[in-house]
Amino acid sequence: MTTAELTRPSALPRVVAVAGLTAVLTTVAMIGALDLRNALEAPAELRRTISQYGLGANAWVFEVAVSLLAAGSLVIAAVLVRRGVTRWFSTGAVALSLWSLGLALVVAFPKQDWSLPSTSASGGIHRAASLLAFVSLPIAMIALARPWLRDPTWGGHARWTLGFGVLSVLAFSPLLYAVLVHASGGTAWWRVFPIGYVERILVFTEVIAVLVAGLWALGAANRPKLGAWQRGETSRRTSATSTT
Repeated sequence: MTTAELTRPSALPRVVAVAGLTAVLTTVAMIGALDLRNALEAPAELRRTISQYGLGANAWVFEVAVSLLAAGSLVIAAVLVRRGVTRWFSTGAVALSLWSLGLALVVAFPKQDWSLPSTSASGGIHRAASLLAFVSLPIAMIALARPWLRDPTWGGHARWTLGFGVLSVLAFSPLLYAVLVHASGGTAWWRVFPIGYVERILVFTEVIAVLVAGLWALGAANRPKLGAWQRGETSRRTSATSTT
């Protein structure tokens, strides 16, 4: 075993990682500003989903913010791949890419405007894209973290990433319960809980998870690139630990 596969870190991965984190933080600031204004002026509006902003005068704010979140997440994934933490065709990277795709589709296809007399294809695609994003993110976090939980260098990052992946699953569970209630012939799923509040808790948790992954990417950008032998060694060590 040698270190021949290691490469010296350059400034570019750090710049890219910071750009990804900045994009995600900008999303938080933009959507947070809209929510803060509503909390002060019209608190009842917070019972509606975040996507409702895409139908009003502030549609451009919503579209730019979610687009930045999608782009920032993809950039973070790219840095993690580039620095050898994961690979593009791994479960973690694919799921994180699907999260970004779901967000992009949410922007491209606005939610159903229920003030109109008929439903639209755009609304159906929007709901499916939202589900794709919400489900993919926790899968991505858990899959990214698992091989590195016992690693002496990246174990801390991995455990934080795993923790927020699990929290994202828990935050999603009220929506899943509401859908099951609706499917069993009970209350309409959007009336089981104040859907806007539940969605905001879920989105907040998942965005924090992306930021945690972004900090991992930044840390990886500041260290030599991991070689294939190191990924394999970490995977073997994790597998051995889980079977003992």
